[in-house]
Amino acid sequence: MVRVRTSLAQLPAYVPGRKVPGAVVLASNESPYGLLPGVAATLTELAGGMSRYPDLSATALVQAIAGHHEVEPDRIAVGAGSSEVCGQLLHSVVGFGDEVVFGWRSFEAYPILTAVAGGVAVRVPLLDHALDLDAMAAAITDRTRLVFVCNPNNPTSTAVGERALLDFADRVPEDVLIVVDEAYREYADPALVPDALALLGDRPNVVVLRTFSKAYGLAGLRVGYCVAPPWIAAHVRKTQVPFSVSALAQEAAVVALGERAEVARRAALTVVERERVTLMLHALGFEVPDSQANFVWLPLADESADFAVHCLGGHVVVRPFLGEGVRVTIGLPQENEAFLDLAATWRG
Repeated sequence: MVRVRTSLAQLPAYVPGRKVPGAVVLASNESPYGLLPGVAATLTELAGGMSRYPDLSATALVQAIAGHHEVEPDRIAVGAGSSEVCGQLLHSVVGFGDEVVFGWRSFEAYPILTAVAGGVAVRVPLLDHALDLDAMAAAITDRTRLVFVCNPNNPTSTAVGERALLDFADRVPEDVLIVVDEAYREYADPALVPDALALLGDRPNVVVLRTFSKAYGLAGLRVGYCVAPPWIAAHVRKTQVPFSVSALAQEAAVVALGERAEVARRAALTVVERERVTLMLHALGFEVPDSQANFVWLPLADESADFAVHCLGGHVVVRPFLGEGVRVTIGLPQENEAFLDLAATWRG
């Protein structure tokens, strides 16, 4: 029998949000507004050219991202979603037995990708549903090679502020890579949540992750990227699966970057709905942490599974994390209303 890696024997599979035909799906943090207008037109034009390989270097996309952030193109590395870029970063700096530190619970791909890279996951408990940066800094050892800071944090929706992030970065040794995962940046209040690229982007051990899957509405096309020091970005590019970002994805992402005003408009609509849903849930007696993302977190602990089943019975799909809580994506107003109606009947 073929021998497989024993370190992967107990590795859980990534659990996506459920898709139930005919139901309101509020489980995957997707944008509810569909493709951006320019993106829809572009995909129609390009559909006939899919018999050819995409640009391996994603040259036009890299240049567009660099221009968007006003950095040099050699600081950009792309992948099939920011989750793949996480894996590329891990394979760039983590060897067998090296440690990777992150808050927990956070993005569930972190421990999976760490194990695949041969690393050891160090989970640091959250404090009041938020990253405990002091405890994360204290967890760093001589074996630590990388630290993930998911800000805002998925799935708890909370975020850390500028002073806390700066103090944390100052405490991390220079030979440890800090990866600030900002997948939900567009939904955060800039007065409360810092832009890590502006705040820490000049540091030689800081990488900032972004994605087109959320506010840019390209979850199905899989495009993510990091902004990093040039030598790190070069290694990240080496670890990318060849041609993982399709030609359609590259072209769509370039067009999406040009629709900044529409992206901001849609994100603002989601924020308004997020605040309305939060107020209603508070009125119903639910504990809901202050969200800076396009979802809310209900820390229902042992009741999480039952609450998700209750919602599914009303044809609304939410995302339970068993024993911990339930993540609910902010959808269209009528979708949110369907969820709130079910929340109102919970234990009713």
